[in-house]
Amino acid sequence: MGFRRLAAGLVATALALLGASTATGAGAPTAHAADQKVLRVAVTTTVASLNPFLASHAADTEFGRLMYEFLTADDQKDQHPIGGLADKWDVAKDNLTWTFHVRDGMTWSDRQPITSRDIAYTYNLMLTNPTAGTANGNFVKNFDTVTAPDEHTVVIKTKRPQATMLALDVPIVPEHVWSKVTDIGKYTNLQFPVVGSGPFVLTDYKQDQYATLKANPTFFRGRPAIDELQFIHYDNPDAAVQGLLKGDVDLVSRLTPAQFNALQGKPNIALNKAQGHRLNDLLINPGAQTNTHERIGDGNPALADVTLRQAIAQAIDAKTLVDKVYGGYAEVGSGYIPPVFSQYHWSPPADQERGFDLAAANRTLDAAGYPKGTDGIRVDKTGKPLTLRLLGDSGTATDQPSSQYVKSWLGQIGIGVDVQMVSSDKFSDAGVAGRYDLAFGSWGANPDPDAVLAVQTCANLPDAAGNGNSENFLCDPDYERLYAEQSAELDTAKRAEIVKQMQARLYELDTSVITAYPNQLEAYRSDHVTGFGLQPDPGGVITQQNGYWGYYYAKPAAAAEQSAGAGLGLLIGIAVAVVLVAGAALLVVRRRRVNADERE
Repeated sequence: MGFRRLAAGLVATALALLGASTATGAGAPTAHAADQKVLRVAVTTTVASLNPFLASHAADTEFGRLMYEFLTADDQKDQHPIGGLADKWDVAKDNLTWTFHVRDGMTWSDRQPITSRDIAYTYNLMLTNPTAGTANGNFVKNFDTVTAPDEHTVVIKTKRPQATMLALDVPIVPEHVWSKVTDIGKYTNLQFPVVGSGPFVLTDYKQDQYATLKANPTFFRGRPAIDELQFIHYDNPDAAVQGLLKGDVDLVSRLTPAQFNALQGKPNIALNKAQGHRLNDLLINPGAQTNTHERIGDGNPALADVTLRQAIAQAIDAKTLVDKVYGGYAEVGSGYIPPVFSQYHWSPPADQERGFDLAAANRTLDAAGYPKGTDGIRVDKTGKPLTLRLLGDSGTATDQPSSQYVKSWLGQIGIGVDVQMVSSDKFSDAGVAGRYDLAFGSWGANPDPDAVLAVQTCANLPDAAGNGNSENFLCDPDYERLYAEQSAELDTAKRAEIVKQMQARLYELDTSVITAYPNQLEAYRSDHVTGFGLQPDPGGVITQQNGYWGYYYAKPAAAAEQSAGAGLGLLIGIAVAVVLVAGAALLVVRRRRVNADERE
């Protein structure tokens, strides 16, 4: 999502990489028993909601995957669909009726049985309550009926064939808890312990400070090896790295290239560089609109011209951004689906690729009627100087340096750029309201492409209150037709070809320019934990997975060693937090519904 990058972390620049001495978060969780195996994870991310019906930021959905099992899951090794709450299924010959068998003997964390009624309740709630469909409504909108003929069977009838039936990215909630919730939109889901079915149970949460999850002894795959997960908030990634070096935390993710390089060779520090499943892009506001096609925001109306957007795209040198801003820890952007999902990834053919060409961009603008004034700045069709606002998140490491390159390149084709770096909450709010011309964006994709493709559809445009899940206010008839076709195509190879046509259409429209697919850079204390469950394996990520495998398969070092080191780190963290109670940066802001995924 364009503005869902909030959840990618409030990442500061790496100029003071290891200079920050002791800054930590605003608090720490309570102490634990000496023999407990605890994994502490540094976070600098924004949690917008722990309500699974509203959760769409990457931080939100990572918690959700730990707390709730889904109908099916993504395999750790290669991310193909495997059983979740359902252990087997079949589809009728008409491809409209799916029957799922729910595993025997499963229970919620409060020991109540998990049955097919919980699954039917979750999906039917999303079908009947628009608020409950906020985060994941695209998965159920094609459902006709969902029934539970007995405790172990769920039958889903769809209106049309649906390709995502084994990739329903929807946390299943307990009916006996959620049926008592009177207002889904206002429910925080913070009644401890939170009843769930995943490998961990949320037992404590302090806004701007920490979250504690304990191992779920009733988890159907078996109890995790670690007893407790603690997510400890840091005000910035440099402070988190310091916490890692001191042993206050065991795992840090989303490192900057400078941080990752600086940690190489450090004692007891292991590094993981993985091919990420995120795309970073430069959004070009084509005209923000609601789902009733009423204009909102204050985007420059000249950007409604696709020729102007294409010229801007031709003036962006993604290779330079990857080399200079990402330090080489990224792949050059092309299609909307990241290359880690190779079956669906698309790159423009050589004869269609525009490439970085300032001379060609200038010629395009000359021919399109955007003449340069005496000051070298072009004027639009109404005679106004063509100066665009570029919005960036001041808490994201790549935005500021990227903005200077973009400003220079566009200046060379006669477009003025006013760079506006704002705080993460202001960045998100501006995106919701369409108050930008250009903006940096980020989105996470899943093994099944439907969710990230859906954010470009008309159905996800925001309503008058700002509730929606659109990446950049796109509503294109050709894209809509292709989206419907891929949604109903059950032949994977044929579906992949349609998905590639959709990416080609986005490339033509240029409402965003895909700049990079960043590597995920992670580091952990090898004296506290000896390994994690990577996804995919080998070469995959530890955190922000399409599942919970990283934490579930975490291998703690000897309990005595971990307890000693972690206990000392905790005391240091608490002492420093008392001294440095700074305004925490874990901003719980109004959800960026217009754009996340993030699905992550």
